[in-house]
Amino acid sequence: MLRNDQKKRSTKDNLMLAGSTATAAGMVNVASVVAFFAFTSNVTGHVAVLAEEIVKGHWHQVYIVMIWLLLFLFGAFLANYLIYSVVRKGTYVAHSVPVILEIVVLLGVAFYGHHYYSETLRETEWLVGALLFCMGLQNSLVSTITGGVVKTTHVTGLFTDLGAELSQWFHPKTESTKILKDRLTLRFTILSFYLFGGLIGGWFFLRFDFMVFYLVAAVMLFVAYYDMTMMVTKKTIEKIKRPAHEIQEQN
Repeated sequence: MLRNDQKKRSTKDNLMLAGSTATAAGMVNVASVVAFFAFTSNVTGHVAVLAEEIVKGHWHQVYIVMIWLLLFLFGAFLANYLIYSVVRKGTYVAHSVPVILEIVVLLGVAFYGHHYYSETLRETEWLVGALLFCMGLQNSLVSTITGGVVKTTHVTGLFTDLGAELSQWFHPKTESTKILKDRLTLRFTILSFYLFGGLIGGWFFLRFDFMVFYLVAAVMLFVAYYDMTMMVTKKTIEKIKRPAHEIQEQN
């Protein structure tokens, strides 16, 4: 999922990355709604809230919403910056760094929320900000890796693309190509796994509160660990298949 850049990616790579990260985004967003009554997988609603609070003159709320927007922006900036800074060490390493950072923040939210959260306004504001930062990281990472083909935290854009591509699919003068079919498969995969993640996130939060974010971290750990497992397995198989005399010559 992470070892190939946008030029070398297959449809399978994109589908796996889309499914796993959409699950994580859905879990985070629904858990945030249940816990804080705030969406954290995108910032569309927060921009509207910002305008509303400015009109009403609620300057503290304006300040907080602006911080939330900047944290999402900073997450997106940092993911891309880290990728380009570390890419010389290998594509997999470069793509893994933002994932590891997201996991660390998610673990922090899970630990603090489960053990210390007392539902104060200040705590809520900073926990929402931390999750927005995570989603900015994730969305930028996925978009950069896939060349903008996959964005798993923004369902509004997903429905826009899906509507346009479905119109092409059903239009009598448009050829139903494999590329169009792959795009539709990708859109429905993201939508399905986002909904699945939302259901899981809501169910787990109602029963285990903030421990649900440990589960989200586990999903992202799978994203990072999957390619490492595949690479180790591939090298092991290659060693097994190599003739014995070649191995002896190297030793």
